[in-house]
Amino acid sequence: MKRDKRYDCLFEPLAIGPVVAKNRFYQVPHCNGGGYRDPSAAAQMRRVKSEGGWGVIFTEQVELHHSSEITPFIELRLWDDADIPMLAKMADCMHEGEALAGIELAYSGVNGPNLYSREVPMAPTAMPIRTFTNDPVSARALTLSDIADLRRWHRNAIRRARIAGYDLVCLYGAHGFGIIQHFLSSTTNHRTDQYGGSLENRSRLMRELLADAKDEAGDSMGVTLRLSLHELTDGLGFSNNEVRDLIGMHGELPDLWDLAHGSWEACSGTSRFTAEAAQQDLVKGIRELTDRPIVGVGRFTSPDVMAKQITSGVLDFIGCARPSIADPWLPRKIDEGRVEDIRECIGCNICVTGDMTMSLSRCTQNPSFMEEWRKGWHPENMNPKGDSSTVLVVGAGPAGLEAALSLGRRGYQVSIAEKNIVVGGRVTLESTLPGLGAWARVRDYREYQISQMQNVNVYLDNDLNAADILEFGADHIAIATGSKWRSDGVARQHVLPLDVHNDMPVFTPDDIMTGAKPVGNVVIYDDDHYYMGSVLAERLIEQGCSVTLVTPSAYVSEWTLNTLEQGFIASRMLELGVTLKLNTSLASVARDAVQLQCVYTGARHELHADAVLMVTAREPERGLWDALQDVSGEWEKHGVKSIKIIGDADAPAPIAWATYAGHRFARELDAPPLGDALPFKREVTQLLSV
Repeated sequence: MKRDKRYDCLFEPLAIGPVVAKNRFYQVPHCNGGGYRDPSAAAQMRRVKSEGGWGVIFTEQVELHHSSEITPFIELRLWDDADIPMLAKMADCMHEGEALAGIELAYSGVNGPNLYSREVPMAPTAMPIRTFTNDPVSARALTLSDIADLRRWHRNAIRRARIAGYDLVCLYGAHGFGIIQHFLSSTTNHRTDQYGGSLENRSRLMRELLADAKDEAGDSMGVTLRLSLHELTDGLGFSNNEVRDLIGMHGELPDLWDLAHGSWEACSGTSRFTAEAAQQDLVKGIRELTDRPIVGVGRFTSPDVMAKQITSGVLDFIGCARPSIADPWLPRKIDEGRVEDIRECIGCNICVTGDMTMSLSRCTQNPSFMEEWRKGWHPENMNPKGDSSTVLVVGAGPAGLEAALSLGRRGYQVSIAEKNIVVGGRVTLESTLPGLGAWARVRDYREYQISQMQNVNVYLDNDLNAADILEFGADHIAIATGSKWRSDGVARQHVLPLDVHNDMPVFTPDDIMTGAKPVGNVVIYDDDHYYMGSVLAERLIEQGCSVTLVTPSAYVSEWTLNTLEQGFIASRMLELGVTLKLNTSLASVARDAVQLQCVYTGARHELHADAVLMVTAREPERGLWDALQDVSGEWEKHGVKSIKIIGDADAPAPIAWATYAGHRFARELDAPPLGDALPFKREVTQLLSV
């Protein structure tokens, strides 16, 4: 197929200083949880994007000097020449598809606690370190001599980046994480010398670092600057008006302006709280202040929205992080006229949790993300079919749909049996909840792709039993029957069922999602700690209930600290009038009240309630699996070679775990057993002789 002419503007080349990007698709720097620990995994991930047609591909933030590092977070490092080979490997991977290779250099300043290097942190002004974990250390103020050192360290890093083969270097001053922003912002710059006070003074370091970078880069590398579009804290900060003033004053200094929303939480807002192209008002009109190109982000997934950003003159490059993770081949699919094949980002921020938990990132839509090198998984190409021919997948939720789609791509004859009259399982239910509409893309992408395949058949309204499955005659069976929410309060705080009076109406998330409507004063007991408790609170408020949310945690939806949305969730709850009971457990449930208990002191108090909603743990639906185990002796005579349970039916977890489980089942079917060998490759720290 040919590219739609409406998108031709996205494929026009454009110069960034001395280098030229082949198109307008710009993968902005993004973390991946690999960094210096898993450099080959990170490099191969970027290589697949180059293959997928991106014109510019950047690393994540790269620590440029050991005096400012962000342990425990795992990013890349360019502390000395020993770091050049791993970064050169990544640049080579980026170049394979003729993308420009970019490196983002970061000096974290007031965000660098230096827990590994044990160096005293340095910042524009002496103040406590500003980190996610409120590390109890402070930074000292940079002296003029320190600033001279800082400039030299930047030059050293740029020299090393040039040796490693990079085409672009980005100086990081966005999201509150980079030293340039710390000098620009009145929140973190209280200096009274030539580097403080007026905007002209606060931008002095920026000008010096850009001049040094241009000098060091020469005519072989473009120099870009990444800034936040808006930052305000208690009336201080670096506002959007100041950003515009700065660009108006110094528009020609970098070869490109890379403009991000504000804080990382705002820039990478989840789809629950942030729409596509959400930063447009902040960036609109800036293009008129400079003759240098501008890249901006906005969780762009629609080619029409992307093209409008270019044709309207708002942006010159379409910046993508999360959409490039969900579909590394996004540009290629647009170019080939295959827009319907794009795996659209759902904006869940599971990818961010990899960085926040110091583990490898995942993607709900793209199970191959960060497995390209470790397992040899490619997001578009499957391994060839094995010796078997037919597979029956029982259950068409996220695990079952992904398994069927990937098996079909391998060449198997696949049948999906779903007991409901629609596919999607939990995704279909959860996407009807407030703010989660984009999550339906998990179902929609797979349902559409399967509908185009002759070798995959879906049978709805088919509730099979063990005998039915054995008689079906498939070589392999995948049990993907999902899970259900418990109603007895068992989760983390309570490992045994709570004492619940029979007269108290008790609901689960499944009940609410399938139409149940409690009335009156509803107590939500959230011992799940992800999004569900707060989303259901919002739904109940919509239905006219008054809601008290009780959680043993010190935060509402505590795990969403890792998805950068906990603050937004807490604000939403308070705005809606939800009463929050933090550090509080549900002790028992009476006829018309609940007993609440402080998790620290054990002190109890009673609260009136008309209904209770338990958001605690989920039980896997293993009934069919157990029944098949009971007749395992009959498998062989029915021609069944294997039966495996996958996804939530095996162990409930977020949706990304389910799509991964389905994909892994499909990849590994008919593969020889590994025995005790690792199922993935890893890199091991090298011992140096002393």
